[in-house]
Amino acid sequence: MTRWGILGTGGIAAAMTADLQLHGHIVNAVGSRTAESAARFAAAHALPHSHGSYEELVADPDVDVVYIATPHPQHAPNALLALAAGKHVLVEKPFTMDRAEAERVAEAARASGLVALEAMWTRWLPHIRRMHEIIADGTIGEVRTVIAQHAQRVSPDPAGRMLDPALGGGSLLDLGIYPVSFAWDVLGEPVAIEALSTPTSTGVDALTSILLGHAGGAQSVLTCGLEARGSNTALIVGTEGRIELGPFYFTPTWLRVVDSDDREVERFEARITGRGMQYEADAMERLIAAGGGEDPLMPVSQSVAIMGTLDTVRARIGLTY
Repeated sequence: MTRWGILGTGGIAAAMTADLQLHGHIVNAVGSRTAESAARFAAAHALPHSHGSYEELVADPDVDVVYIATPHPQHAPNALLALAAGKHVLVEKPFTMDRAEAERVAEAARASGLVALEAMWTRWLPHIRRMHEIIADGTIGEVRTVIAQHAQRVSPDPAGRMLDPALGGGSLLDLGIYPVSFAWDVLGEPVAIEALSTPTSTGVDALTSILLGHAGGAQSVLTCGLEARGSNTALIVGTEGRIELGPFYFTPTWLRVVDSDDREVERFEARITGRGMQYEADAMERLIAAGGGEDPLMPVSQSVAIMGTLDTVRARIGLTY
């Protein structure tokens, strides 16, 4: 059995640990920057080992794969630390801060024969798998448009992580990664990128709209924001119909297919136990068991390229960290 270590003790680390344990995965250890934080997390989740540094965690012989759950700017250095110690890495989204960092992580994994995977957990959800089946069988014809939103209302505290440029704050990397990755998943790499943004008082983006052009003239219209909660739905429009993904499309409770006469022809629902993060853990363990390589649903090469798309968006809106 694959043995997991958790690097970081924040909310996303707790959610992932709970899903891992709920679905029978082995979580052996947690690492934090302080022994006290690690000990509290280990006690809360009944983990056998806690480590007061990341270096101690990646050196733990009872850990095979490390889940990186730190703030965005730490993803690349933490992943490289774990890979250098011989551990596979599941890196929370966004994979890194930019394409250059992503390339370094991907190359380090390839060179060491280890797996590096972005924790874009939505790629493996049952609804998203069904969505791809519907597109592939031609039910909605040729896809021409993807429309997706991820907007939340977060604390306006300028000292908070979401507004801190030093921590990769703003809506783009934290929230916009979902619709951008979704557009990539449906229509592939964009051939044209435009963007418009409204900044916060700290200089990070409060609201960003992105227009992607894809091969064959298809387009993606994407928005993300942190000042107001949106419907957080997605729409895939084809020449013969459309797929609607209900709120929140990145962890939906339903999708429906509507034909060109506006008649519902399918409604798909699946109950997801927990947060739904177990599916990415299953994918990670399959890759490790197979001896490495790229996951077909979230190849690391695509994670690298998506960071390139986000780099271009940031250049368009003048967002720097």
